[in-house]
Formats: sequence, C-alpha cells, structure tokens
Amino acid sequence: MEKWARALYTPCLPLGDNRSLITGCEKHIQLSRQAAAEGTVLLKNNNGLLPFAKGTKVAVFGCGQIDYIKGGGGSGDVHTAYVRNIYEGLKLKKGYINVFDELSLFYQGYVEEAYKNGASMGMFEEPPVSEELVQKAKDFTDTAIIVIRRYSRENFDRKNDGTDDYFYLSEMEQKMVEAVKANFEHIVVLLNVGAMIDTAWLAYEDGIEAAFSIWQGGMEGGLATADILTGEVNPSGKMVDTCVKSFDDYPSSEGFHESADYVKYTEDIYVGYRYFETIPGKKDCVVYPFGYGLSYTTFHLSEMQACSIGNKIILSVTVTNTGDVSGKEVVQVYYSAPSAKLDKPARELCGFAKTKELAPSESQVLTITYDVNDMASFDEHGVIAKSAFILEKGEYKIYVGADVRSAKAIEYTYVVDEDRVTEQLHSYCAPENLDKRLKADGAYDTIECKPAVRTEFPCEYKCAEKPEKMYRLIDVAEGKIDLDTFMAQLTDDELIYLVGGHPNVGVANTSGFGCLGLYGIPPIMTADGPAGVRINRPTGVLTTAFPVATAIACTWNLELMEEIGKAGALEVKENNLHIWLTPALNIHRSPLCGRNFEYFSEDPFVSGKMAAAKVNGIQSQNIAATPKHFACNNKETNRKNSDSVVSERALREIYLKGFEICVKESKPKTIMTSYNIINGVRASENTELLEGILRGEWGFDGMVTTDWHTRAEHCKEVLAGNDLKMSRGDEPNLKEAMENGRLTREELCVCVKRILEMILWLE
Repeated sequence: MEKWARALYTPCLPLGDNRSLITGCEKHIQLSRQAAAEGTVLLKNNNGLLPFAKGTKVAVFGCGQIDYIKGGGGSGDVHTAYVRNIYEGLKLKKGYINVFDELSLFYQGYVEEAYKNGASMGMFEEPPVSEELVQKAKDFTDTAIIVIRRYSRENFDRKNDGTDDYFYLSEMEQKMVEAVKANFEHIVVLLNVGAMIDTAWLAYEDGIEAAFSIWQGGMEGGLATADILTGEVNPSGKMVDTCVKSFDDYPSSEGFHESADYVKYTEDIYVGYRYFETIPGKKDCVVYPFGYGLSYTTFHLSEMQACSIGNKIILSVTVTNTGDVSGKEVVQVYYSAPSAKLDKPARELCGFAKTKELAPSESQVLTITYDVNDMASFDEHGVIAKSAFILEKGEYKIYVGADVRSAKAIEYTYVVDEDRVTEQLHSYCAPENLDKRLKADGAYDTIECKPAVRTEFPCEYKCAEKPEKMYRLIDVAEGKIDLDTFMAQLTDDELIYLVGGHPNVGVANTSGFGCLGLYGIPPIMTADGPAGVRINRPTGVLTTAFPVATAIACTWNLELMEEIGKAGALEVKENNLHIWLTPALNIHRSPLCGRNFEYFSEDPFVSGKMAAAKVNGIQSQNIAATPKHFACNNKETNRKNSDSVVSERALREIYLKGFEICVKESKPKTIMTSYNIINGVRASENTELLEGILRGEWGFDGMVTTDWHTRAEHCKEVLAGNDLKMSRGDEPNLKEAMENGRLTREELCVCVKRILEMILWLE
C-alpha cells in the first residue's frame, strides 16, 4: 500500500480475517468482556456465598441492572452496536441463575419511562418498590442482588453536597437497601461505578454477605458480571484506590470546591494510600486498602528472595494456589525509605506482577525487578541537594504481599551508606502561592513562596537554504531530501497553517492536522475515546467499548492492557484515522473529579505502567498514542482557567511520575497538554514543563498537542514547545507575532518539524 494511503484516500480496507471488518468485531468484544471480568474486585464474600450454586434464584434491585453504565460521558464515551446490561447478562445464565423477572421488568419499565421524559443515563433516582412486589420477590427467593450505579463525564465534577449525592447513597438508595436487608437472608451488592464511592455501608453490615466493584465494564459488562457471579471467571481484580469510611477522610475533600479559580494541593505527596498508611491515626479510616481484592480461592506466598545486581533490585516470589478452584493472584512490592532529613510516605509501590491462571495446588515463581533509583525522593528546597532526586542514607525496607496493608517485610534490606544524588535536575514549575503543605506527622509546614524566575530556552534551530525545485513530503520519506530542506521551501503562512488543526475528513469527529496537498502532506485525523474508539453515531461506524481505565488498572495485567491497545489501534487504522487520543493518566486525587473513570489510579506507578503498556500496544500498529492530560488535570470545574497550585516535589513524585514512566518506557509519538494552569502558567504555554522537564529531562522527542479549544495564546504555546493547537490554530495571532518580532520563523520551524516527523513515522 502507498504510504499514507489511508490518510490520502480514506479507502474502506477491512483488517480482519478474510477481509472482514475488525471494528467492533467479536474478537474485540470478547477481549472487552475478559477485561471487565478480570478487573472486577471482590470486596466481600462472607460464608462462601459466592459463586452462586447452580440453580440459585435471585431478585435484582436497582435501576443499574437496566440502566447499566458502560463508561463515562464526553470524549470518553464510545458508540457501540449494543450494551449488555446486568439483567441481560444474568438471563443468559438461565438454568444456572434464575432471575425474578417481574421485579427486573418493573425497573426496565421505569428506566424506559425516565428516558422518554428526558432523563440522562445514570442521572435519575431509584424508584420506590411496592411492598407487594417486594413480597413476591421474597416468596421467589431468599437471595437479592443490589445494583448501585454512578455516572460522571468530562467537564463535570460531582458535588456531594446533598443536591448531588455521589459519594454516599442517596435517600432513595438507602431506602432500597433497608427494604432488601429486611426481607432477604442473602445479599450481594454490585457497584457499577467509575472510581471511589462509599463502601463502609456494605463492608460493616453483616446482612450484606458479598460485594463487588464491577466498575464500568464496557459493552459486555453485564455478561462479565454474570460470568463472575456464576464462578465461570474467578475474580482477580485488586483495588487501585483506597476506600475509606467518610468522604471527609480524603485529604483533598476540604479544598476541592473551595474555589473555581484554583486548587491548592496542600496534602502534597500524601495522596491515596501514601496518606492513609503514613499520617498518624489515618489507618483507622480505611475500609479497603490499596491493592485489596478477594478471590474464590486462596493463595500462599513463599520463598521470597531478593538481591541487588548493579542498580537493580530483583525479587522472586513463589505463589501457590491453596484453594479448591483455579485463579490468578497479584503480587505487589512496596518499599519504605528512611526519613531523617526528607519526609517520606510509609510505603510506596515499586513493582507488581500477576500470575497465570493457577490450578489448585499449582505454583508459579514470579520475578519482579525495579531500579534502585526508583526509591529516590525529590529535594526541592536543598535539604541535601536542591532540585535533585535523593537516596537518603539508611535502610530501605521491602514489603511483599497482596495489598499495601498486608504486605510483609522480607529479610532483604537495601542499604545506602551515604546520601546519594541519583539525578540532578532543575527548579521548574515552582509555586508562587502555596502557603502550606502536609508533613508525615500530620502537621503542616508553612511555605514562604517567592515570585518564580522562569527559565528561558533559546531557539537553536537554523533554517536551511530553500531548494531549487519543489519537493513533496514523500521525498523526505524516501531519503531524497532532508526534512530541514523540505521545510525551507514552505512560506511563513504555510508553516503557520501546519501548527493548527483542520476540519474532519472521513469518519473523524475530532479534527486533524497536516493537510497541505501542494507538498503532499496528508490530512492526519484523530480519534477520541480512552475506553474505545469514539466515532460519531451518524456515520454508522460502531466500535468496541472496553472497560474504563479504572477497571482495566484493577486487572494489574499489563499484557491484557497491551492487547486492548492493539485492538483499539486496529479499529483506529481500519477507519483511516491515525492518532488515538489515549491513554489518560491523571491521578485520582478526589472522588469528585468527573473524569476519574478515564484515569487509572491514585498511584502514579500503576498509572505509568498501565499507560506504557497501552501505548506499546497502540504504537505496535503504527498508530500514534497520545498520553494526556499533561498535567494536573484532576478537576473539571472551570478546567480551562483553574490553577493547580502544587509543590515541585508533589508535582514530580505524584502528578508527573506516571507520565515520566510512560514516556521513558513506551516513547509515545504525541502528548496532549491539559487545559488548566499549573502554578500560574497555563500547561500549554509552560516552557519549563514542556522544554525543561518533558523534552530536556525525560528525552521526549515526539509532538505535543493542546487539548481542544484551549484559552491559551497560540504564540505563547509555540514558544513553549506546544507544537500543535487543536482543533484549529489562531493564524492571525501568529502572523501578528511574526510581524512584531515576538515569534521568529526559526521558532515556528521547531514545532512544524516535530509535527512532520510524527507524520513521517505514520504509515
């Protein structure tokens, strides 16, 4: 096929076997189902209630059995041929599970009527169920399933203020739960959610014997849940967030909605389990710790050994299935660092691995390797060495187990004889108005911030001489001319044209770029959708909806994540698109962030590893991945003007760390900056973030794009190293900047060159 044929001609060339369509194909749908089941977390299973015995009768309560939330809204939504809800999934297990249909059909009628009256998915209240119908359900069975659902979307945060009951059960949900508890002996709870909500009500209630977080499992989520309930799949998901007793227990809760104009990250590095495992008295707040998840079988970890070779720590662990059914286990490795000079969390995740499906009595040896320097801490103030990552003198203990709380210290300890600088960096993106930050003892440090002196990065690009004849981009691809010479023939106006987005071609609905036909520069189209390829429904193209990022992260299965990346990339390619705007890897800082479902975890290590696996899968198909939103996009309220005020240390150790792992391990071809401001500077105008950290320190050599319709000035974005402005550029702004000397041709060429280099990589 001719290079860029799909971009230039948008042919309908199926990629499946025997020229069949691969978009939304059965293979991908079954992959989605597998991921949904493997990401399901068994929170509770008292008395061995689950899996259900063959022939079990159940009554299902809650709109969520019909109004199943496959994923969140906005750019994360995916248009599919169907969505299998929980009722449908259970009905497909007829003979194994027998459902009390009259109750479920009552909910079906209620949901359909709500839709007719203009209600949105997941955003209407539970109905009262008549005493007569409850009694009929009770006469049918002694076993009930309760489904609790939550929906959120882009550009929307939850409030949890009484008018928007997100974290806690609503009044009508509470009434439903009380009615079920009063009438049924056996109760199972299913949480159809995108991220953290209250779990204390089910964890401490003896009348509720079993509970799952089934997350938002994509188009086959309902059937995947039925697979778990029947025991056809043994749950192996592990939490990637900490579940606590009260919303107020999260350190971000107090200030999340303090102002629409800013968010002060006063909890500093103590996010998620780093907070609850470190701050005195906060362990008691935890309901289910980070990494937690039960199985229908049991496992034993033994022969835990470790050694260091060079700068690597290598651990081996033998995992044995000691139960009666086959299953998978996740082994997690944490470290604790000495904190004589720098505050440190009690434990931090540094490695994990998942077993294969182990039969009863079967064992597997897992090997987990990590770099010693991964245990370093950032010293922003110069306690040991300013703006450097430090391994402080002392003992680094290593813990191995099935979650952060139960992990046990192994005999091996890594010892650092003297304070060691592992990486000397720079003071970038410093805060100017962060007045306090949390310490490990629970007190706050007062910070005296000064106006930051922002680093400038001079342009070193030299324009080549204009060639004597006109060349096309294919000539560069074929080695007939170098890229600098090719660019020298472009006028200033043509360069300006290339750093802005352009209208959709084919089935694209998120615009594209390139598209300079005179020079053979093809139109490169993008596709949204972290949980699947988002193509607008009127096109008739229906794609595969995979589980949301939180659910896939709970699999702790990097190979599965890579397979999903490959599958999605093939759907992108088949539809003549080239850039997939995924993965999103911002941090679950607060349960209220409306976009948590798109993000992986409260932990940057899990986030980075999952993101890298997805990027590797995507780019193996010559489709460019776009990790986003760089950085600190942890709130949707006033997202285009809100200032994320954060210390340099928290920025580097929590909010940038996942991106750093992803960039270094998978080399994404593009990265998307976020809408928000970071310590007074818009992310897309932030030279220190883009040229200093991303390119200078991490070695990123790809293209940077804005998020769509930023409020930043295009000239400042170009000067900061943000190469492309989407969904279109601001040509008048750039022309004026060149006329008055604020922007040079050389500075413009730097961005254009990175855009063209990315296009040259594409097929």
